[in-house]
Amino acid sequence: MSAAVLTLDGVGVRRGERWALEGVSGVIRRGAMTAIVGPNGAGKSTLLDTLAGQITPQQGRLTRAAGVTVAYLPQSARIDRSFPIRVGDVVALGAWSRIGLWKALGGGLRREVAEALVAVGLAGCERRAISDLSAGQFQRVLFARLMLQNADLILLDEPFNAIDEATTADLLALIHHWHAQGRSIVAVLHDMAQVRAHFDQTVRLSQRVLGWGATDAVLSADEATA
Repeated sequence: MSAAVLTLDGVGVRRGERWALEGVSGVIRRGAMTAIVGPNGAGKSTLLDTLAGQITPQQGRLTRAAGVTVAYLPQSARIDRSFPIRVGDVVALGAWSRIGLWKALGGGLRREVAEALVAVGLAGCERRAISDLSAGQFQRVLFARLMLQNADLILLDEPFNAIDEATTADLLALIHHWHAQGRSIVAVLHDMAQVRAHFDQTVRLSQRVLGWGATDAVLSADEATA
């Protein structure tokens, strides 16, 4: 069995007056493709925020393996696309932990940005404003930014929401490429066909964990109790 990247032990998170997560325990393993599923309000985005270190649990403990780096793509609806910034600059932000926020882009980083945009099908779009992009194009830009982060664990919150089938297929291919490199992927998804086809592990959530393990077993148990 592969080593644990993240371990959750009785994690609880409050959102205002209610518990968004209660008693969540489980393991994200190195090299796994893990889907998080559940109804609206189940705490799926809260769980990703917690895994990313953006929220500190009020109960329990989250342990990250030594040296593991994390990249997080929140829902696109949480990102202000009216901000006056160009595509190339958004992608370059993926390297901020290496170069700092205010360092001028050198030739090496510019090449990384250009190569990432080629990989997501947006070659030559560095100078376009993000406000001019379609939803699918903007999601491609955000995936290019993830490439520059070069993280061990990649967290994706509804990465295929409101984008076309061609873009979804391209981004799924990129996720599989990352997985083949040994990275761990965790994604919040609603399409059970996508989950079954592409993710070997599934977490079924409704504030508490209702199932965590092999996808076929977790989804079959869900269908049996529906």
